[in-house]
Amino acid sequence: MPMKLSDYAKKYGITYKTAWNRFKAGKIKGAYKDETGHIVVPDEKELLIDKNKVAIYARVSSNENKSNLEKQAERLKEYAIAKGYQIVHIVKEVGSGVNDNRPKLLKLLQKDDWGTLIVEHKDRLTRFGFNYIKTLIEKEGRQIEVVNLAEDNKAELIEDLIAVIYSFSARMYGLRRRKRKTEKIIKCLKQELEDAN
Repeated sequence: MPMKLSDYAKKYGITYKTAWNRFKAGKIKGAYKDETGHIVVPDEKELLIDKNKVAIYARVSSNENKSNLEKQAERLKEYAIAKGYQIVHIVKEVGSGVNDNRPKLLKLLQKDDWGTLIVEHKDRLTRFGFNYIKTLIEKEGRQIEVVNLAEDNKAELIEDLIAVIYSFSARMYGLRRRKRKTEKIIKCLKQELEDAN
């Protein structure tokens, strides 16, 4: 996270005036004046992240759309090349946008050799919680670049809705089963208590 010049001075055990002189001399890498006139010093980790190094993430909901997955990845690759980016990873995954346990995406998010994550549409990354992921990635000094902000395919939205309904139904049945087990355990404990008395 970026810091104020006063925080920079405290961090390095110097006076504010010394920090100011370093800033004026251009000795604080990446430091700048914001629109309010405050001096902002970027986090050292942020300076190490090269936003020109990109990871491409392409996703489709089912194996039936696998040909679209290849085309999606190719379009993103061409986009990255046209923008002059250095492609570090191209990740292609088949899985629902509502599934938060996609192994290839999780593995990619744990890598720190890229600065920009490129996706074709927001929902290629996730159907829900895009802004949470974006916030966490930006907190690390990285960014997400969405190529096409237009809404996506209706058929895939329906598939995802069915997946959500299926998921919630399974959880509800599981909760009922757990509730019955808990009730049995309580009944057994009460019985043991009565037998002990």
